[in-house]
Amino acid sequence: MVPLLGLIIGILIGVFFIPVNIPQQYSNYVAVAILAALDSVFGGIAANVQGKFDLKIFLSGFFGNALLAAALAYIGDQLGIQIYLAAIFAFGNRLFLNFAIIRRYILNKSAKKDNI
Repeated sequence: MVPLLGLIIGILIGVFFIPVNIPQQYSNYVAVAILAALDSVFGGIAANVQGKFDLKIFLSGFFGNALLAAALAYIGDQLGIQIYLAAIFAFGNRLFLNFAIIRRYILNKSAKKDNI
């Protein structure tokens, strides 16, 4: 529940209170960092559903993944290699896997309520 609450609060703050314009040259880095952060949020929700959530692991993964993904995208650009595409694939894949876990949990939970 903590990751979902944090996501909602972050979206509300970002949309309504702190309008930010990202320069075009940084858009790839920010996009990869946001995707990595969303992967961590969905991973946190999936871990919470499975009863394995640990706040320290979530926070270290949230910031660590975002910073590492942005840094790798920057290094790739400096080398002339589009490394950010690999990051998009990896984090996108994990995001959908975590979403599948969450979806199964919700469907199983609603099916149990229907049987009662």
